[in-house]
Amino acid sequence: MKRMFHNLLLLAVPPFALLRLLAAPTAAQTEFFEKKIRPVLAGECYECHSAKKQKGGLRLDWRDALLKGGDNGPAIVPGDAKKSLLITAITHARDDLKMPEKGVKLDEAVIQDFIAWVNNGAPDPRDTPPSADVAASTWDATLAARRTWWSFQPVTNAAVPTPKNAAWSEHPVDRFLVAKMEERGLQPASPADPRVLIRRLQFALTGLPPTPEEVAAFVRESSIGNRQLAFGNLADRLLVSPQFGERWARHWMDLVRYAETHGSESDPEIREAWRYRDYLIRAFNADVPLDELIREHIAGDLLPSPRLNRAEGLNESAIGIASLRLNEHGFQPVDTLDDQVKTIENQIDVLSKAFQGITIACARCHDHKFDPISQRDFYALYGVLASTRPAQVVVDAPELQTKNRAALAKLKGEIKLKLAEAWIAAADEVPKKLQPGSDAGDDLTRRVRELEKELGEIESAARAKWAGARAARSRDDATSKELAGGPL
Repeated sequence: MKRMFHNLLLLAVPPFALLRLLAAPTAAQTEFFEKKIRPVLAGECYECHSAKKQKGGLRLDWRDALLKGGDNGPAIVPGDAKKSLLITAITHARDDLKMPEKGVKLDEAVIQDFIAWVNNGAPDPRDTPPSADVAASTWDATLAARRTWWSFQPVTNAAVPTPKNAAWSEHPVDRFLVAKMEERGLQPASPADPRVLIRRLQFALTGLPPTPEEVAAFVRESSIGNRQLAFGNLADRLLVSPQFGERWARHWMDLVRYAETHGSESDPEIREAWRYRDYLIRAFNADVPLDELIREHIAGDLLPSPRLNRAEGLNESAIGIASLRLNEHGFQPVDTLDDQVKTIENQIDVLSKAFQGITIACARCHDHKFDPISQRDFYALYGVLASTRPAQVVVDAPELQTKNRAALAKLKGEIKLKLAEAWIAAADEVPKKLQPGSDAGDDLTRRVRELEKELGEIESAARAKWAGARAARSRDDATSKELAGGPL
């Protein structure tokens, strides 16, 4: 009786409300919807099927409206894509129901995403209809709201707290940590043994273990003097070691996706990529300020006062833009424009993630769903990068580039003078030598004919060699088929 009552209750629930009885979407399902489904609905469907306009009585901007459908019935049947009108429309299975109405058919990959979504139960986190303000909002309003988020506020100088255990450390960062520990009833751990401490610091700063002699020296210095002073001396020594730059440049290289080949087919080499690697190592060891290093990565070749390395004769700033070339691209792309688009999108993705911590590349096809980045912003940056071209640039310091300029200019003038004198002296004789019947003219004609003959012989030999190789391959293929028992 209870089971029958439960079944009757389900039958009494409107079809468009059934999904509310199901479990809430999982994190993975929500991520799939937000990345694969919502952007397409917003970009292709909301113009005619949202709060502002409901063509055919259909809204697609929230879950219950999607399930309820429009004049033709429910838009989807969760769990069965074949019975869902939305899938029928986007697959153009019916001549009288093709969507998007004014656009081309969606990409097959997008259609497959929708089919998978519906067959998976159409999990949809949009459980309430958008408010009139949200539905009618412009990008300017959205941008203004997102700019108020804490992560986009200017950095301020927070007041340093005064913890109860103020004697543990006088460093401002430690004061914040201890204050939060005390709020939660925690206390700092006991000081580490000097042998443990030197290993921690060396691995952190250089990635290398200390030698037994270095450990013994640090233990001795910590025991006979000020432990904090010994630690500071050790840190200073490691920070000026060449291994510091080698260790920490690797972290930066991960951010910019450093590689020495382009990937894709044949994996072509990125020539001189090692120069960028060594540039980073030198920058970390020279303690180049972060803002300066970022400027070099974005426009190092355009800086009015570049950073010069006099010892090695290098324009360091000009090497920074090499990071823009560290991306995957085809060795022989079929569609060169598409390959350029993918390359620039990758450049934008790396620049924004590495230096801003946001994903500007997500705004390639629509305004960003979370961050204050519009599609217009994406293509403004795209235009800047698209106006450049990959090339090898001279990274020698200016004085090295001009070292021999005066001598070369002098030599060039002397060469021009000698050539002019030779041409003037030969001017009267050249026409005579080119006349038919002259010794020079006959020699030239004979030489041309000899060259034509030689070229003909080379071409004939190449054709014969190619034909022989082709015949040999045909015989080998026939033999292989015969041995395999297949038809010849």
